[in-house]
Amino acid sequence: MLDADFFRRWLAAAAAAVDREADRLTELDSPIGDADHGSNLRRGFSAVVGTPEKEAPDTPGAVLTLAGRQLISTVGGASGPLYGTLLRRTGKALGEAPEVSEAEFAEALRAGVDAVAALGGAAPGDKTMLDALVPGVDALPTSFAAAREAARRGALATIPLQARKGRASYLGERSVGHQDPGATSSALLFEALATAAGEAPGE
Repeated sequence: MLDADFFRRWLAAAAAAVDREADRLTELDSPIGDADHGSNLRRGFSAVVGTPEKEAPDTPGAVLTLAGRQLISTVGGASGPLYGTLLRRTGKALGEAPEVSEAEFAEALRAGVDAVAALGGAAPGDKTMLDALVPGVDALPTSFAAAREAARRGALATIPLQARKGRASYLGERSVGHQDPGATSSALLFEALATAAGEAPGE
């Protein structure tokens, strides 16, 4: 069973991964976006893990709902609302239970991914964060490690795609050959999940 502490570990691991990869995310964003994806997410996840203890929620759903609100309020561009929606909708789906099963979490995260798709009007294959989120959540019932690998492969698979949604879509064919920064940062969330669960790379 997964409790509030697990989800706090997940967010802390995500913040660490984003901090580590922020420069690379911005580099990926430079040719097809606004060159601010890494810096924006670093600021947002730093705010998430810097929540004062007096606000520390005690259920998985509340942890994710608060984190989603913070991302929306601190991250500029499209990524704040999208990542914020992902976490808030997942938190709402988890409800007020003090602990949730891995299966319940997978189902709730799928609701979060569906909310992201609805907000952005995108689908897998459009060269967006969904290209990592959807395969990641599809593999989550198998294991956190399987989800990490599926999301990583999904992000890499955006390289030959032409963007059909988001800022990169304005470039048309010039978006081909670039790895999508949103899919890359989404894959980091699944990497962080495996880290929080104690699953080392390669497992």
